Amino acid sequence: MGIFNKLFSGSSEPKDEKILPWQELNAISQLNTIVEKSKSKTQLIFKHSTRCGISRMVMNQFVASCDLELDADLYYLDVLSFRDVSNEVGYKFQVMHQSPQLLVIKNGVVVANASHGGVNDMDLAQIV
Repeated sequence: MGIFNKLFSGSSEPKDEKILPWQELNAISQLNTIVEKSKSKTQLIFKHSTRCGISRMVMNQFVASCDLELDADLYYLDVLSFRDVSNEVGYKFQVMHQSPQLLVIKNGVVVANASHGGVNDMDLAQIV
């Protein structure tokens, strides 16, 4: 079967969809908890724009490739619904806003971050 058939087939076969253990990041107060938790376990924040096709594509690729055995907590931030939280993430962790964007937080500071296609280029197994 060609690539176009795979992409556009109307197959009704059920897909085994991977579900990540996302925690919704929707309050500024959660950032202090993330900082505290990062002292004993790596924290990841995935910033996503629900209106951006690129952001959706990167998030889908991230979900598909993310190792469920990764020893980290994973937060999902809808940057459009929670703009104040998104802005505070930038201030608190001194990272310029992008979306999609992944921040890796250890011991209260961002040790790695990437945006757009770079999110899926990160070797989280090495960073975490």
